[in-house]
Amino acid sequence: MPYVVKRNGSRHDYDSAKMRASLALALRKRPVSAVVVDATVMRIEDKLLTSGEREVTTAYLGELVMAELKKIDKVAYVRFASVYKSFEDIGEFVEAIREMQVPAAKSKKS
Repeated sequence: MPYVVKRNGSRHDYDSAKMRASLALALRKRPVSAVVVDATVMRIEDKLLTSGEREVTTAYLGELVMAELKKIDKVAYVRFASVYKSFEDIGEFVEAIREMQVPAAKSKKS
């Protein structure tokens, strides 16, 4: 697995337990099974392994997590995004929700 480069420049080993903990926190009290969480972690780890990169940023990891959460649970996606993107006002929440609704609206027209 590639090393993870934090915002402060420090480098750490990738930690699967931290990935699971982040997902579990976002998915707390959501109707998502452990099997789905395990599959999500595996997809993220596969992307990391196949990227060929020796180092990845926490920003990249965050984007991978958000992309997966968007597919499996919209509420968890907004929870994670609100922390990851450091939302500071309700407008940012509204914009995140609006972004999720746009693809749904487009697919209904098709």
